[in-house]
This record gives sequence, structure tokens and C-alpha cells, in this order.
Amino acid sequence: MITDSEEIAGIYREISKFPTPLKGCIGPHVTLKHGRKYCTIYSEWSQRDVERAELVKLCRGYIAFYDENSIVYTGPSGKCTELRGELLNRDSPSGTLKAVLREHTNNNGEEQQYLEIWSKALKEKSINLTALDKHGKVYEDDQFGCLVWSHSETLILYIAEKKRPKAESFFQTKLELSVEEEDDDSNKADKFQKPVKGDQFVYWEDWGETLVNKSTPVLCVLDIESGNISILDGVPEHISPGQAIWAPKDTSIIFVGWWHMPWRLGLKYCTNRKSALYCVDLMGSECLQISSGVNSVHSPRLSPDQRHVIYLEGGNLRTHHQCCSLSLYNLDKKVISTLVEIVNYPTLDGFTGIYSSELALNCWATDSQRVVIDTVQRSRKDLIVVNSATGIVTSLTTGSEVGSWTLLDIHQDLMVVSCSSPNCPPTLKVGFLPAAGQEQKITWVALDEAEQLAGIEWKILTFTPPSEQENPKFPGLQFEGILLIPGQKKDVKPPLVVSPHGGPNSIFVASWMLLPVALCRLGYTVLLVNYRGSSGFGQDSIRSLPGNIGSQDVKDVQYAVESVLKEVYVDSEKVLLIGGSHGGFIGCHLISQYPGFYKAFATKNPVINLASKLGTTDIPDHTIVQAGFDFAPDQLPTPSLMTALLNKSPITNVSRVRTPVLIMLGEKDKRVHPTQGLELYRALRFRSVPVRLLWYPDDNHSLSRVGTEADVFMNVALWFDFALDVTKAA
Repeated sequence: MITDSEEIAGIYREISKFPTPLKGCIGPHVTLKHGRKYCTIYSEWSQRDVERAELVKLCRGYIAFYDENSIVYTGPSGKCTELRGELLNRDSPSGTLKAVLREHTNNNGEEQQYLEIWSKALKEKSINLTALDKHGKVYEDDQFGCLVWSHSETLILYIAEKKRPKAESFFQTKLELSVEEEDDDSNKADKFQKPVKGDQFVYWEDWGETLVNKSTPVLCVLDIESGNISILDGVPEHISPGQAIWAPKDTSIIFVGWWHMPWRLGLKYCTNRKSALYCVDLMGSECLQISSGVNSVHSPRLSPDQRHVIYLEGGNLRTHHQCCSLSLYNLDKKVISTLVEIVNYPTLDGFTGIYSSELALNCWATDSQRVVIDTVQRSRKDLIVVNSATGIVTSLTTGSEVGSWTLLDIHQDLMVVSCSSPNCPPTLKVGFLPAAGQEQKITWVALDEAEQLAGIEWKILTFTPPSEQENPKFPGLQFEGILLIPGQKKDVKPPLVVSPHGGPNSIFVASWMLLPVALCRLGYTVLLVNYRGSSGFGQDSIRSLPGNIGSQDVKDVQYAVESVLKEVYVDSEKVLLIGGSHGGFIGCHLISQYPGFYKAFATKNPVINLASKLGTTDIPDHTIVQAGFDFAPDQLPTPSLMTALLNKSPITNVSRVRTPVLIMLGEKDKRVHPTQGLELYRALRFRSVPVRLLWYPDDNHSLSRVGTEADVFMNVALWFDFALDVTKAA
């Protein structure tokens, strides 16, 4: 065990330096004189800079030579360089141009956004979007954001915040203009727009966690030649548009519209929000709803032959995440069909369904029939290919030693993917998608080699709940855990760190994860538990949890821990616990339902009291549904409902807690308000249970800012060490 703070910090620096791939784009395929072909591959990565306390964006280039569909050589092309100020970028369909959305702070300290057009040789245009004042800030997030070239490469589509009306105080008597503003004829209409008195403090509802200040998105089209920006009218007022793509021939735009009536519920991590697929023409005169709007949709993707659009559609569950079906919209016949149904229970071949939160921007094969998707399958993330003509689903990665695969791009059937494992940092690989029916013969070639970390092993454990813990409505369900094992002297039993994930309908995937890996390097065995209700095990597993939180999930974690203690070489007297959000909810139940079993607990933004959470979270429906009740927007809390929520909350059993608790809270958390953690802190302080509270004023629910993340790790490691010292002394 490593206990010195300098050594702990050194290990964190070592592990945190490994970058994470953000995107990979395949350039045009070029044929040389002797028949051999090659293409370039552009990639972007995110790396933690602990000293600067920020995420650094890097770009790397590669080159791949191939004959037919066989890759003969890959290697780096140029040096790795840092990107600054880029929010979004996108190559044109031909690969000859590139659009870049950049943010720049001018000499007056004002942030301004520019849309730049680059050719291979130089910057062709730079358009100051802020100065044009047609809209608010451009959206760069994964939920709404897009930057899409038209097929003709003359127009660029993006999403921005709608321009808000001017407002002023009731007591302001004159609208003053600077000399520069008075001389700018192009802005006079806007400058002299009559402000609305008394509206400067009107509340603008936003889309919640990580989407603060994003309220009313609009579709924007830039004409590259003229520099004119059109804001598309015609989008229904009750929806917010996003994830837009160009329809064939650039005559209209297909997009996802999320309902924001009667109010906006948080969207981050919530793929269940009511939404539909729409199509609006460029004149804004007609907007048609394509899908039913009964459930949720996301990630529309146009086929290469421009005849079909695929998209993911949720089921009728109201959990924040669930299994999705894959739908196909025929643009010629205006007909929707389902390619892959929702899977309730794993099929005979082990397929558990599709759980992707986002499809790759390019996921179609050249034949316009097959689609490549990365999706969770139990505790792994695999690549599958779906044949739209036959409906056949084939895995491209079953049996691989790699735990996690993510599709980044596919172009002329050449794929670039990211892959990692709990003991191996992310790396990029390329491979050609074989002909239909032969997909399992794919050969992967690494663009760069990432060595496994010495001294760390991992495996996936499968658990079958004992008969008394089976869910009578959903019998026969299993769950899993990912175990990371440190390499050390065999005569010393390592402590065990147990971690249930948040959500609760998310999942731990056997991929590279900073905190578990770093803890393992410190000498801890780490168990990541995917209890029943996790994604990736079939829809029935997700259905089994609502109404049973605080019971089924807690018992699953405890059963997994006790099973590991019987089978794995760890110290049963040194079991520690860490969890955030719903993982913190489970953790708080564990330390009260099994007092003294866990020697220390570290929790990030934990859910403590469902009753008090109801009025402070951006997803009140989630609280109601997970507790086993139906949610209605006009529903008012009743005494019986509040009692039921309180009875499922860990705060009710806090008097039984003996475990030292470290609490870490983000002040800007809109998902689980920091008052939840404060309730726990005060209750433990009053009962003289060892407790420490860390408050991060600039962070939100994920506590993922670089400085925060590093501080969290150091405090968790030292808290665990402190608890083990106390245990040893006792």
C-alpha cells in the first residue's frame, strides 16, 4: 500500500497523462500510380494538464496504406499539437474544406465566436458571429450541437441560442449609443429596438445540468459565399431543435425536436425525453413531424445514397436511460420501419439490445444497407453491424480481449475505432468492414500502440442473486462486476474498494477509467458493481429496479462484495466504499444497513433524501419513477408520496452509521442539489460520526473539472488511508 501523499500525487500524474480520443476522421482515399491506396486519419484527443488545471485538446495525424481491403502499413503523420479555442470543427463532404467554430476573447475581455472556413492551404474566411448579432451563443454540446456542411458545400448548418429581446429597468429613461454604434448603419435597427421595461430579471428556463443558459435553440444556416445567416422559422414553438442534418439536395433539414411543455426537464444523461424527428424546409414555411412523438428519438443519420435515415428510439419506460430500438425512415416512401427491436432479455446468442446514447456521425457502410454501432453488451462495449435489408445483427468484437470499442468514423468501409481496457489506455485501430455475411472476418490494425499497465489485471464476474433476493416479476436476472486486481506480494492481502455506479440505469464498462486504475496502482483491489437495473442487460433488468431502489440495488452490491470476499484474495477486514449520485444513495444505504462492515465511505454529490430532492433537482420525474410511482407534470406532492419517498431514503437510517464519511459536493450541481450532501453532513456531525465535507464552488454534478478531479482523488486516497490506520489501531 502506498500512503505517502507525494507518492500518491505522483501516481495520479502518471495515470492522468493518458489522453482520451474525442474524434477520428478519415480523409479522402487516394490511389497511387502502382495501384496502392492510402488515406490520412485526423484525430483529436483530450488530455488532463494537472499543473494548468485544465483539459488540453490535442490533434494527431496518421496515414494508412492498403491494397484492396487489406491494410499494409499505418503510422503517424506529423507531430501531436495542441488545439486552442476550437469549440467545433467539421470537414466538408469532399474533404477539401474545413469549418471551425472558435471562441476568442477580444481586447475588452469580451468573448466572441467566429466561424472560420479553411482550405488545405489557408483560412479562406472568418465570420464574427457575435458581431452579426443574429443569435446568441452557438451550441457546442453533444445534446443539441452540430456543425454540418450541406451536400453542395455552400452552406453550413448549426444550432444557436435564440436572440433574446432587449430589456431595461423601469427607471431607465434613455437608450444611449456609443459613437461606433451610431455610425454602424447595419446595426441601427437592432440598436434602436425598443427594450422591454422591467424584463431584465425575467427567468429563462434552461435544459438543466451542463446545459445551463441553453433555453431556446434555433436552426441557423450560413451562406458561405455571402456570409449571410438565416434563422429558420417554422419550427413549432413547443419544441427545441437539435442534432440536425441536411436532407437530400439541401432543400430541407431533418432534426430532433424535444418537447419543453409544460417545462424543460434536464436532458443530460436522460435519453428518455419526449421528442420526435422533424423536417423543415429552408424557407421555414413547412415543418413536418416524421416520427410519432410518443417516446424519444435521437441521432438521425443519413445513408450515403441519401434514401434512408436511421435513428434510435426509446421504449415506453420512463427511466432516464433504457434499451433503444433502431428505426429506419424511407425518404422516398415516407415510411418508418424498425430494424432492431427493444430486447427484454438477452437472446440465445447473447445480444442484449442497443444502449447507445449517440451514433457515430458516419456509421453507414458504403452499400447504404449496413450500419455500424457501438453499444454496451453487459459489462463490455462492443461493435455490432446491423443489416437493414435482413435485420441481422452481427457482432464485430465478440471474444475480443479488449473491453471497450467505440466507432469514430467509417468512410468507404474503412473504420477507425477507439478501444481500451481497464489496464490499457485508449488506442486507435483501423479495419475494413468485410462484405455482408463475412463481418466476423475483420482484421484490426493499430494506428498507435498503447502498452498495458504492468501490475494490473482485470476480469468480469457474473453474479446470480440468491433465491430470496430474486425479483418475482423479473426472475432469472443476473448482474456483473468488473474486478481490478493489483500486482503485489502474495502474502499481503490488499484492501477492497467497492464502487456502485450512479444513474441508476447507467453502467460501468470494462474500459480505461482514471479513478479505479489509480486506486489499483495504490494497491487496492477495486470492484465496480453493475447491479440489476444497469444498462446493457436487457430491458427487463432496467424494469426490475423502479420501486425497489434502496433494496434490490443495495442487496446486489452487498451480495457481490460478499461473493468476492469468499473467492478473491483480499482483506475482509479492510473493505472500503465509494460512490456518487445514485451510487452515493446506494453507499449511504450500505453503511447504514450493514453498520461497521465498510471501514470508510467517500461520496460525490450523493442522493440522501428523495423527498427533499424532489423540489431541487432538474429531473423530478426521475425521482418519482425510480421510487415506483407514475409522474405527471401537474402532480402535487401528497403526504403519502412524501412519506414513501422518505422511507426509501438513506437519511432515515443515518443513526445506524458508524463508518467515517468523506462528502464531496459541486456547488453548481443542478441534478443533485448540494443541500442533499449537507443533510448527510449535519446528521453525521450531530451524531459524532467522523465526517469531512469538500465544497467545489465551480463544479457541477460530475465533479469533472481537472483541478476538482485531482483534489477528489487525493482526498479519497488519504481518507481511505486514514480509515485503515484507525482500523489497524483498533
